[in-house]
Amino acid sequence: MTNPAFDLYQPARVTTSVVFASPHSGRHYPASLLRESVLDAHLIRSSEDAFVDTLFDQAPLHGAPLLAARVPRAYVDLNRSIDELDPAVVDGVRRNGHNPRVASGLGVIPRVVANGRAIYRGKLSLAEARARLDSCWLPYHAALQGQLDQAHQLFGEAILIDCHSMPREALDCVVRTGARRPDVVLGDRFGASAAAPVVDEIEAILTRVGLTVARNAPFAGAYVTQQYGRPSRRQHAVQLEIDRSLYMDEARITPRPDFEDFRAVIGQAIAEMTEIGRALPLAAE
Repeated sequence: MTNPAFDLYQPARVTTSVVFASPHSGRHYPASLLRESVLDAHLIRSSEDAFVDTLFDQAPLHGAPLLAARVPRAYVDLNRSIDELDPAVVDGVRRNGHNPRVASGLGVIPRVVANGRAIYRGKLSLAEARARLDSCWLPYHAALQGQLDQAHQLFGEAILIDCHSMPREALDCVVRTGARRPDVVLGDRFGASAAAPVVDEIEAILTRVGLTVARNAPFAGAYVTQQYGRPSRRQHAVQLEIDRSLYMDEARITPRPDFEDFRAVIGQAIAEMTEIGRALPLAAE
């Protein structure tokens, strides 16, 4: 299924309650955004989770859907609440309390990309902001809810793996001297968005394929895990952040020569993670 805001890749038959999603890998930059931005076509990509959709595009081969954004994060951030509008970038919006994401320029219509680089010369109209949300945010989240509802109907549960990437430098503040840097950070909002057996098994799988895993630091999960993680209702949401330097040149935003080797590692992890969604007693504990 193709939509201007996202691609939905379906298996021939859904055989697992696991759903994969990639809300920040979109790279279809509207010409209007590039005209309005002070950034060039390369710099504006700096907060994109580049190639994460390609890493996880094997999910349908193992019976699981993959929902992948087409729209870029710099245009609409699909991992933010629809009401996280920034008065510093959208004209006519009132400040409504203190929201640290909005204050830092990372609302649903971002003001900045990586390293705090401003996107716009001035402000957007409220009408334009709402048009972006209507055409991108609402369809993406309707599709995501639809996939979770389908998993519930088929299996009595849903397990969402929300797939992201992180700059290597993001881990500098959390790695102890002499300790091995994590390759992956799992976020379950400190247990609020997924049952422990589900997260434990995901961590065990990633470890078995050779990756070092940390939990909840520095990323515990954002809007998607908060909104969709309901373990008491047998709906689990886990954010998965991969160190970008493992598979891409971060400065050039190009795949590393060994990209396919790393993609194969992720493919093995996907194959095992989909098995969690076939082991209903595990997810129900």
